[in-house]
Amino acid sequence: MRKQETTEGRSVRLLRVGEQVRHVLSEILSRGDVHDETLQSHLVSVTEVRMSPDLRHATVFVKPLLGQDEDVVLKALRTNTAFLQREVAHRVRTKYAAKLKFLADESFDEGSHIDRILRSEHVAQDLGEE
Repeated sequence: MRKQETTEGRSVRLLRVGEQVRHVLSEILSRGDVHDETLQSHLVSVTEVRMSPDLRHATVFVKPLLGQDEDVVLKALRTNTAFLQREVAHRVRTKYAAKLKFLADESFDEGSHIDRILRSEHVAQDLGEE
């Protein structure tokens, strides 16, 4: 039996499980279930979860609201990783409990950088008036 692959090369199953983990983590963080001052005082967005092919590891990309105190929020998430892993394992039914790894999501910064470049005068002069 052949695995279904998406255009990005990851299987549909990996994407589906990653999305389930993302929803669970978002719910836990939005409800304030984690007993941590930093996480309760900051709004954190879970932008993407990438699962390893064996579903044992999950890379979680997060971004605090407006990018404020990103390092502090990441440290708080890493401190509470055991609790979050336990909750994800309880709510997402998989054979193994995924080990979570939290990283800052840099895609917003890259997008704003590309936008600045496209709006710069140097690029605008090449477009001309049409």
